Amino acid sequence: MRGKRTQRLIRVASRMLLHPSRQMSLTETAAGFGVSKTLVSDDIEIISEALKSEGVGGIVTDRGRSGGAYFIPSPSREYCLARLQNLATTLSVPERMLPGELVYYTDLLFDPDWASFLGFAMASLFDDKKPTVVLTSEVKGIPVAFFTSYALGVPLAVCRFRNRPSDGPAVGVHFPIGNGEVRTMYLGTRFISSSSRVLIVDDFMRGGSTAAGMLLMAREFNADVVGVGVFISWRDNKTRAVTDYRSLLELSVNEGVPKLTVSEI
Repeated sequence: MRGKRTQRLIRVASRMLLHPSRQMSLTETAAGFGVSKTLVSDDIEIISEALKSEGVGGIVTDRGRSGGAYFIPSPSREYCLARLQNLATTLSVPERMLPGELVYYTDLLFDPDWASFLGFAMASLFDDKKPTVVLTSEVKGIPVAFFTSYALGVPLAVCRFRNRPSDGPAVGVHFPIGNGEVRTMYLGTRFISSSSRVLIVDDFMRGGSTAAGMLLMAREFNADVVGVGVFISWRDNKTRAVTDYRSLLELSVNEGVPKLTVSEI
């Protein structure tokens, strides 16, 4: 009996971890294991307490007749602060400095370990907003936005700067950028709708023109924007096109050396 329950605990936990924020039916799970729904509920409480102890999130349970449970990946504040501080230290070196007072972080964004952590941390900032879709733009914003949408259990929509036939019919919006020029971004009409609750995620914000363009895109669909999340924001820019946002790290430059600090968690 002990061996069977241990195996069941592992299998239930793995299902929930692999499908975050997606409800698992307690009735169907109990039937699949040939046990009572009450026993499965007890299993989920054990798993939830273990996940909370690890600081990676918890499980929400609906105890109604059609009850279900789902895992919310919400890393603890202590865990996030430690990893973000480590990341800030890694980025705060002269070798990371690029022309135009930019910092090189592409290698980290395309590292699945870092991208998944950043996406889960970003999702934890906006989980209470209940977004139904995450919106980003190509290219570097995609890894963090993808893992954010994965953690929230919602689809990802990507604005492109070149219309692609494979996206089907698309909406295009024009938006100004910092040097006075105007760019155009496109989004397929099947990605979001007027009933969508949109979370915008971007990798970097200095003037905020790209995020402002995505806000315009959401408005073209009459969608409700529930938040704007940014991986790195430029600390010293006071004239951003977008002022209502949350970022994970802030960047400043002192004598040619980048300085990254943890913004908020």
